[in-house]
Amino acid sequence: MPLIIGVLAETAEGERRFSVVPDVVKKYQGLGATVVLQKGAGVPAHFADDAFAEVTFADTAAEICAQADVVFCVQPPPAEIIDTMKSGSVLLGMLQPWASAERARQLAERQITSFALELLPRISRAQSMDALSSQGAVAGYECALIAADHSPKFFPMLTYAAGTIRPAKVLVIGCGVAGLQAIATARRIGAMVEAYDVRPDTREQVESLGAKFVDTGVSAAGAGGYARELTDEEKAKQAERLGKAVAQADALITTAAVPGKRAPRIITADMIARMKPGAVVVDMAAETGGNVEGTVAGEKVWINDVLIIGPVNIPSRMPVHASEMYAKNLFNFISPFIKDGALALDWEDEVMAGACLTHAGEVRHAGVKQVLDL
Repeated sequence: MPLIIGVLAETAEGERRFSVVPDVVKKYQGLGATVVLQKGAGVPAHFADDAFAEVTFADTAAEICAQADVVFCVQPPPAEIIDTMKSGSVLLGMLQPWASAERARQLAERQITSFALELLPRISRAQSMDALSSQGAVAGYECALIAADHSPKFFPMLTYAAGTIRPAKVLVIGCGVAGLQAIATARRIGAMVEAYDVRPDTREQVESLGAKFVDTGVSAAGAGGYARELTDEEKAKQAERLGKAVAQADALITTAAVPGKRAPRIITADMIARMKPGAVVVDMAAETGGNVEGTVAGEKVWINDVLIIGPVNIPSRMPVHASEMYAKNLFNFISPFIKDGALALDWEDEVMAGACLTHAGEVRHAGVKQVLDL
């Protein structure tokens, strides 16, 4: 029997992305796999059913899970759908591994082998599979557009008959993939951009994009390319120097995150109070608690005369390209293990082993077990 790949409709509110796109489906078929899609599942991402050639369609998620050897998702399926998956099948997607001990236990008890792309090892070979990076790039781009859309000022310099309008000043905090994309986008629009990150080695990347690096004298470079948490003394020093840059910004974009933990609180109410009237703040970390004091996830909040925006599920604002990027991440992860139309998992493979959440009835990832106290 050929490998059956099932692709579910997303159930999370506001989720518009899809796990496959027509070109990638053809690649799976070229490897000998059969693809089963839930009817209408691609429509929120602007992929109609007739865009997918030679696939099988099913009416319900349960119908797909009953036959699929591998199930793709963008966000974790609800418990009732996981209960319909075949024992021994594979679930692959962004499974929010640190969010729910109950879901991890359920996957293990159901004998489902699950791979969470958030757990990918931070190595060069895994870059083409890194959904956090691909979706972070979408989010960074969108955050710059959100800031420009809500700013009461032009981002670019504007010359008109009566004189010249100076460009807006944008400050980006957090210079990972999302932050760098926000910098690049704000620069393309024409703003003057400054950027800050607790990892000093990002300075070269920031300056290569034409932005100015804000040096607070605090370094928090951590393992695996992520930032570590700062001490109280470091936070005080950071706040003092960073506050001056925040006060000068017309638009502030924050993108700082620590995997599996609450987003670090970087911007205080005092900093917001010192911002210019009409300034805009876009907090990309709103869903995990926010980098900014006063952020409300999914809401726009005015504090004095400063607008704080807490967008959620930002990549879904651009579902076509976000889905294309995500679908390729999934393909690059799973395709090396599809041989002659069958799935052959290789537990000696560093990427596969590192991304495994559950297998053979147990939660396999040590970091997740520790965080969830499993």
